Amino acid sequence: MDNREEVREFLTSRRAKITPGQAGLPAGPRRRVPGLRRSEVAALADVSVEYYAKLERGNLAGVSPAVLEAVARALHLDDAERAHLLHLAQAADGSDALTRPRRRRTKGQWTPHPSLQWTLDAITEAPAFVRNGRMDLLATNRLARAFHSDLYNSSCQPPNFARFNFLDPVSRRFYPDWDSAADIAVAILRTEAGRNPHDKDLHDLIGELCTRSEEFRTRWGAHNVRLHGTGIKRFHHSAVGELTVAYEGLEMAAEPGLTLTIYTAEPGSPSEEGLRLLASWAATQESEPSPSPSTDSVSSN
Repeated sequence: MDNREEVREFLTSRRAKITPGQAGLPAGPRRRVPGLRRSEVAALADVSVEYYAKLERGNLAGVSPAVLEAVARALHLDDAERAHLLHLAQAADGSDALTRPRRRRTKGQWTPHPSLQWTLDAITEAPAFVRNGRMDLLATNRLARAFHSDLYNSSCQPPNFARFNFLDPVSRRFYPDWDSAADIAVAILRTEAGRNPHDKDLHDLIGELCTRSEEFRTRWGAHNVRLHGTGIKRFHHSAVGELTVAYEGLEMAAEPGLTLTIYTAEPGSPSEEGLRLLASWAATQESEPSPSPSTDSVSSN
């Protein structure tokens, strides 16, 4: 795969973020570039300027792990950025076809194994759901279906967190920290693009969002990546109001590329009570004789 433009933009953007002071170098007068010069990165990575310039032009094919690690140290890459650089190098080599998880499904063709759905349904006091790297929402328990009712009722279908985030105005109410949620969504997609560069559905999604959302397009150009495993998020649910939850994202060994996420609230907190109210609200919704559009959407997955 020819990913030279992706490599060039990623390395250039990382170099621009590191100041001479952060790298332990004197600032000096008359600096014409933001961040470090190529020659400074080359010196820090202990490679020639010519060789580093070749890397920054996008030529990562055949680069040794030692050189990649040296460049990562020179650019102060975090764990997510290091992994992204490795995935870009694997794609340039063609070795990603051997190292990435085998994809056996495309959008709209994956159905949770019965035992997975049983597991989700056994979690009764916390929203639990499964997503892929494209941020498609694939499977949920009852509480997660209720938690994400705005997503299922959105005109942006099939359910996808990034599409909802950037194309549905309702997301600005659902995510009180909308800018942070938007940054996370784009970073997850950028990470997935480096890990699985041959995913046509992912390319189609990114093209759609770049075309329809300037907010997405600007963030996409920043080339930020992240690992999204644990943390705290705030939401505003239309039925129960403000919720602050902790999340844990678990990579699924039996389904490479999928993540099981569970939301929990601090014991005794207003948010814990809010989740209880949400469970009652969900039971009320399900008892109605006519299924809502969101229920139909979930059952099709």
